[in-house]
Amino acid sequence: MSRPGAMTPDLTIGVVGPHDLVERVMLMGHAAAPLPCRLVAAAYRDEQEAADKVTRLGAGVDACLFASPVPYELARRSGVLTMPATYVQLGGAALIAALARAALDDRIDPRRVSIDVLSRAEVEEAYTDLNLPFGDVQSRDEPGAAGTIATFHERLVRQGATSGALTCLPSVADRLQAAGVPVIRIRPTSAAVRTALHTAALLGAHHRLEESQLTVVLVEVPTLREPVRRAAPRYWRDELRLSLHRLLVQEANRINASVTAVDDHSYMITATRGSVAAATEGFRVLPFAARIRDELGLAVEVGVGMGRTAHDAESHARAALARTQAGKQAQGFAVDREGRALVPAPRMPPQGAGPLKPKGVEVLARLAAKLEGGDTVVDAESAGKMLGVTPRTARRLLRTLVDEGLAWPLPPNRTPQPGRPRQLYRLIVEKLGTR
Repeated sequence: MSRPGAMTPDLTIGVVGPHDLVERVMLMGHAAAPLPCRLVAAAYRDEQEAADKVTRLGAGVDACLFASPVPYELARRSGVLTMPATYVQLGGAALIAALARAALDDRIDPRRVSIDVLSRAEVEEAYTDLNLPFGDVQSRDEPGAAGTIATFHERLVRQGATSGALTCLPSVADRLQAAGVPVIRIRPTSAAVRTALHTAALLGAHHRLEESQLTVVLVEVPTLREPVRRAAPRYWRDELRLSLHRLLVQEANRINASVTAVDDHSYMITATRGSVAAATEGFRVLPFAARIRDELGLAVEVGVGMGRTAHDAESHARAALARTQAGKQAQGFAVDREGRALVPAPRMPPQGAGPLKPKGVEVLARLAAKLEGGDTVVDAESAGKMLGVTPRTARRLLRTLVDEGLAWPLPPNRTPQPGRPRQLYRLIVEKLGTR
């Protein structure tokens, strides 16, 4: 019977490794971890499948536990590790146990073997503890494909440089056995597995605490902050505010956040660090900015702040917003709870982002050159005068701009005069600066 207030076993650890090790960890169960947790098996046949197994585990995993440094390194290099991860140590007691098994094998001399994955320092330490010479022991700690590592062992045996192989990888052991090479597999000890589970649980718990940090996102719209101009009717600004608020609410719902209008030109979104990190590709892109630009044609200024209290988070968000407004976005548009700017590792530019269509860009550039006072709202008649074409042709060109994402149709202008209401368009001149 559980005690009231006991922690629910909702911490999830993904176990990535060969079938025998995954089964062993699962049998040991969450009792080996210091916190209540759930273990999810992700067994593979070959270490090259490690990255795919992590991807299949998905975002519901708080931490990953790998069978050895090799699958961990393969997953890390592929960029799929979005959660904390650790691996079972195979040096120390595990290596000494393998050497003991090798001593019982008549074919293998432990003083003349080849060892993979483990560092040279780990190998020499184990041999020193056993008071064994290691001058004729060959080691390779560079990661590589199973075939490459198996070839390393087999070549040394064929040359007579070693009497057998000690490998940390079951796929390499299988290849060497098939080739008739004496091989001993280095298997983790129960103590090493318990220690790794302990580490994974603590990493996952710490990650969960970090992800649940209170985070505030401040969004300011320079267009709405500027004074009303004669060419931009007030009702248009009201419509724009409503459209922007509706869009922010939709985006906030996706990350379980809330939206509050601070004033006529700024909004505050309250969320968690984990949800904002997911919406910003790990704090690499401004939250919500791309969709606001694409659908409303607005450029926004954004600041993200974290803190132990709502006041701290908002203060840090305002500091980050000031940094963005000062043109220092590359230095980090987010501030952590200690007041430091977050500067994540650079990412590769997105693939497949084609250039804007030349025709639409040319029309937009011609219109932008004729705009007066910074106003970007036009109708078919005014656009026709700027371009030197009939209103009918201008209307068609404006629709082309809308289709190409270079203009945004505003609600029809309400006038008391009879006839078709005047259709207004907001030109997204900001996109000219991205070319």
